[in-house]
Amino acid sequence: MLELIFANLRVRFFRTLISVIGVALGVVLIVLFTGLAKGMTEDMAKRSANWKAEIVFARPGGMEFGSSNMNVSTAYVSRLEAIEGVAAAVPVGRYISADPKARWGLLQLDGVDWEPFAKMNGMSITQGRAPQANDEVILDERQIRNDKAKLGDEITLFGNKQFKIVGVFEPPSGSRIKMSLAAMQSVLEETDKCTYILVKVKDGADVPAVAARINEQLPGNKVNLTSDLIIDAKERVPGLNTFLRVLVGLGAFVSIVFVLLSMYTTITERRKEIGILKSLGASRTFIVTTIEGEALLIGIAGIVIGFITAFGASAAISHFAELQFDFSPVWVISAIVIAIFGSLFGALYPALRASGIDPVEVMVNE
Repeated sequence: MLELIFANLRVRFFRTLISVIGVALGVVLIVLFTGLAKGMTEDMAKRSANWKAEIVFARPGGMEFGSSNMNVSTAYVSRLEAIEGVAAAVPVGRYISADPKARWGLLQLDGVDWEPFAKMNGMSITQGRAPQANDEVILDERQIRNDKAKLGDEITLFGNKQFKIVGVFEPPSGSRIKMSLAAMQSVLEETDKCTYILVKVKDGADVPAVAARINEQLPGNKVNLTSDLIIDAKERVPGLNTFLRVLVGLGAFVSIVFVLLSMYTTITERRKEIGILKSLGASRTFIVTTIEGEALLIGIAGIVIGFITAFGASAAISHFAELQFDFSPVWVISAIVIAIFGSLFGALYPALRASGIDPVEVMVNE
């Protein structure tokens, strides 16, 4: 049977190749784009993890992914620093807006008092200086490269306002673009307000205990542990899980349709061959098994080519576009299962149709 399967694939090489490419395309869709989604969300999580503060103090609704609320009074800074176990508190303003040029279609800006923020989080200026005037910003090194910008260039933020790049900072933390908190307050007309306050606890202090004291002494606010905020960044990206499910479904659909069309047309051309096999005693099971065997080999070849293409493309994209990829074993296995299942399922109807061919009718008509 194996010799017959390989012979059928070799004789119809071009059609076999088209089917393999179809399966490979489904694999590439699943592996490449889920790897990109996971890599970018992990990158977001890593930048959040660069916060050295253990606690984030906010108001309800202020820390949502798409929220630009500055609803926390900066007067809380001194009250937080007076609580036992707190070493420092730094207010941060956050502004999020739609931007088709930005990843995920959203642009995030941070407003911070640079010196205390940098000291708390172990950050430094690698070029230029910290923002001082209300029309100045600093970018991290990756943003500078992506925008092909340099010190002294101007960028447009908040729709139509021009800001001058005066510095570059490292490591990345939170937004890749930062301005002074006063500048953000001025633009948004939110005097003495911020989005959240980063709280650094004293060495040796019990973080949950300090968080509990903050919650007790300043009730009605939202006290988050930083570790809880960065566990799963993708859950905070709107529609990402839906996008991944649709993508996986599309990959399965592509694999099934390519194999089904290929096998269906192949069976139409092989009616005489199948009729001869049945006249020689081939059973319906033999015919179905042979065609499904062809589909299985097509699926395996598609998986190999798909993985080679996906990993090669990810390496090229990472090199030229600096996008992050993180290939999850779960999605890799899912791509394999979907490719095999899609190939076998796509060939099932043509196989059953072929197994029902009447050898007498074939001999008479063909």
